[in-house]
Amino acid sequence: MAVPMTADQWLAALRAEGVTDIVEMKGWRTHNRGQRGDGWGDVHATMVHHTAGEGPGLPAWCYNGNADLPGPLCHDFLSRSGTLYLVGNGRANHAGKVARNAYDAVLHERSVHPAPGPDALDGNAVSYGLEVENNGQPGRDWTPKQYDVAVRVQAARCRFHGWSADSVWAHKEATTRKPADPRIDMDAFRRDVAERLRHPASWNPADKPAPAPKPTPKEEPTMALSDADVQRVALAVLAYRNKAADEASKKKTGHRIPDFYGYVVQTYTAVTELSANVKKILAIVSKGA
Repeated sequence: MAVPMTADQWLAALRAEGVTDIVEMKGWRTHNRGQRGDGWGDVHATMVHHTAGEGPGLPAWCYNGNADLPGPLCHDFLSRSGTLYLVGNGRANHAGKVARNAYDAVLHERSVHPAPGPDALDGNAVSYGLEVENNGQPGRDWTPKQYDVAVRVQAARCRFHGWSADSVWAHKEATTRKPADPRIDMDAFRRDVAERLRHPASWNPADKPAPAPKPTPKEEPTMALSDADVQRVALAVLAYRNKAADEASKKKTGHRIPDFYGYVVQTYTAVTELSANVKKILAIVSKGA
């Protein structure tokens, strides 16, 4: 249950939700059916329709209606290109009579939308209406852009009022008069609306989640070697000669050749011993602290 959105609120909600290809039809802010029928508001739901026809004259048809059913015939018209036309603001002739059990489902935001019973209530008084350009024939899919904008439109209504996606219903779910209006899977559509509502209005389906921050590696305490330590290591390395390698080099060449492998081994041994002593010192210091 909610007070209907104002024209300014609706424009702001659409733009926040990423709907930017918008045409404001002349006078749409005050274009409505006044207090006919059961009036207009509070509102409890937002309905999805298809036009059952396609063509460039549909925005005007939604705006004007005809002699039997005067316009506006919806609040918003969505073309196959993804352009959203703002048609009316207030009561619109889009839903007509609806079944009580269908209305109760959206009123209480139930996850199960039952097959509609007999028409009993004035749906125009309690529901927004979005008309989507589609001829309704089997195999005639909505364009990807059109579908994305339709999801954003319904999410914008729900987000503003604090509704869940179960406040979205189809004309075919509201009355037996429209068994294929629209010819899309409404449970899947509501899941897509719900997914948008789990994110900020600026979210896009292609957005990647921010990477989790990498844990800062725990640094081991360090201690610089003194000049005396460095000199002691160097002297120990230079003093090292592998006796077997030394004898072999003298026998083969007649003179001693550097034993680089021995140098490396001795360096590693000396530094390892020194490191062990440093760790002992650090442990003693830590306990004292």
